[in-house]
Amino acid sequence: MPAIHLRLGAFSAALAVLALASNPALAQKKYDIGATDTEIKIGNIMPYSGPASAYGVIGKTEQAYFNKINAEGGINGRKINFISYDDAYSPPKTVEQARKLVESDEVLFIFNSLGTPPNSAIQKYMNTKKVPQLFVATGATKWNDPREFPWTMGWQPNYQSESRIYAKYILKNMPNAKIAILYQNDDYGKDYVKGLKDGLGAKAPSMIVAEESYETTQPTIDSSIVKLKSTGADVFFNVTTPKFAAQAIKKISEIEWKPLHILNNVSASIGAVMKPAGFENSQGIISSTYLKDASDPQWKDDAGMKAFDEFLAKYFPEGNRVDANLMYGYTVAQGLVYVLKNCGDDLTRANIMKQAASINGLELGGLLPGIKAQTSATDFAPISQLQLMKFNGEKWDLFGDIISGDVGG
Repeated sequence: MPAIHLRLGAFSAALAVLALASNPALAQKKYDIGATDTEIKIGNIMPYSGPASAYGVIGKTEQAYFNKINAEGGINGRKINFISYDDAYSPPKTVEQARKLVESDEVLFIFNSLGTPPNSAIQKYMNTKKVPQLFVATGATKWNDPREFPWTMGWQPNYQSESRIYAKYILKNMPNAKIAILYQNDDYGKDYVKGLKDGLGAKAPSMIVAEESYETTQPTIDSSIVKLKSTGADVFFNVTTPKFAAQAIKKISEIEWKPLHILNNVSASIGAVMKPAGFENSQGIISSTYLKDASDPQWKDDAGMKAFDEFLAKYFPEGNRVDANLMYGYTVAQGLVYVLKNCGDDLTRANIMKQAASINGLELGGLLPGIKAQTSATDFAPISQLQLMKFNGEKWDLFGDIISGDVGG
């Protein structure tokens, strides 16, 4: 008789375990600091002031998107508490703000903090603390290094990939070009230069006739443009952030230099760069993109663009829709929401990184058709495809095929 009781007891226990496993609502919830039954606390660092302040609107767009998610019931019933601080694009300030977010505010992770030098300054700290530094807003190649930095992941196509695509274009269309490069004197700028040289291969030393760097603390890069024109270059590779990109476009026009002008993707915003520089000065510039351009009429009936416009109208009416940074902030915020939904009730830092490293063919409304986010445990570069575009009139015209410029970490 006791044996039967024991067997029945074991059977009941097994049934209870099965019921728990089959009913997610009863399953064990797992949280790290920053997550509860009602809240997910997310940190963010943006240059709301300083030389890269044109990017500050990304943080504002993300806040507006999370307001939308919260108004619709949150993520698996939890509201997002988005805490965003200004670092003025100054790495020492970034370190201060990251420590505040992790140690005082006790966020679950830091999301989409902006800039290569600022993120470089906190990368070791975030990885030592084992706090995700997720979808950083910079395309430096080094964010795709899961072996050394398993808590850091990029988002956009990396700068070396982008440069290799430009190199292919130059080799095909201007094989005897003389190339002058202006670049920001940090990892961001040097990554682009390395990608171009790698893409040009053996021809790089003979084709690149000048390399000029600038500091973000400089008020202007006008003298660099004059110097580069004097080299007789017929291709200008402009590796700058928005403020300096607009300056360069204006100055080139002013001194009547007419090279093939290639502008890096991070400064291809019509609202933040092309319009301030003057549409008449921006004609014929070549860049690349992976996002839909809100000012391009070809997307007027596109479902993804309609959803973007509805979001802006309701949650961010003061946003300048032709500023490409809004579409960037909107799309990366959607990517994060996808990851957090997949985390279910396991809102641990380890599971957030696990889900972020398991994105498979994710299509988002703001991405160009054919471009999908994809990650794995060994590939922390969600987006690695781009399409070339040329500035004509008051808008960018896409041309050519979607190109993959994969470069390993």
